Amino acid sequence: MEIGPRMVATVVTVMSFAIFLGVVSADPDMLQDVRVADLASKVKVNGFPCKADFNETDFFFNGLAKPGLTNNTLGSLVTGANVEKIPGLNTLGVSMSRIDYAPFGLNPPHTHPRATEMVFVLYGELHVGFITTANVLVAKTIKAGEIFVFPRGLVHFQRNVQHAPAAVIAAFNSQLPGTQAIATALFAAKPTVPNDVLAKAFQIDAKEVKMIKAKLAPKS
Repeated sequence: MEIGPRMVATVVTVMSFAIFLGVVSADPDMLQDVRVADLASKVKVNGFPCKADFNETDFFFNGLAKPGLTNNTLGSLVTGANVEKIPGLNTLGVSMSRIDYAPFGLNPPHTHPRATEMVFVLYGELHVGFITTANVLVAKTIKAGEIFVFPRGLVHFQRNVQHAPAAVIAAFNSQLPGTQAIATALFAAKPTVPNDVLAKAFQIDAKEVKMIKAKLAPKS
């Protein structure tokens, strides 16, 4: 079949879009076999500077082997396995975490600005979901052996729906996906978000804003 000018233009457009997505949707690609992060360096770059010498410990982490302590107000604990814990992940564009939940524990609404998240349920049963930019809730109850995906940047949550503990392993397409908890970001920011801004946004009064801020303030 002869390839006409219109088809050539379409192919070029699609290839350009694919290249663009590859650039903006993942961490920068590596140019050497390994680029082990120098976490002690004072140099600021997009990612981490690399150290000259490395060994097997830079590629190892056992922090996900045991359940985390969930005796907190939310009843959940996230244990990260990212470049800050595994320097060898630098430039590889992947990381993981383990999330443990007490009975009816909650991993509250939050976002990951730099990564899509995929969770695999180790045990237990969770109600999970994300909210689209059109304010549509996409949610499902998942159990051991099942997977759910949270698209990059969208607000999402997980809640244990049983009287027994639950746990998941989460995978990310970034060495450092970042996490922004919605309630904490708005009510516990430093410097503080003005009370009148929050009161108007949530249609509550300033007294209620102060009460929420007091509850979410970091414990000294």
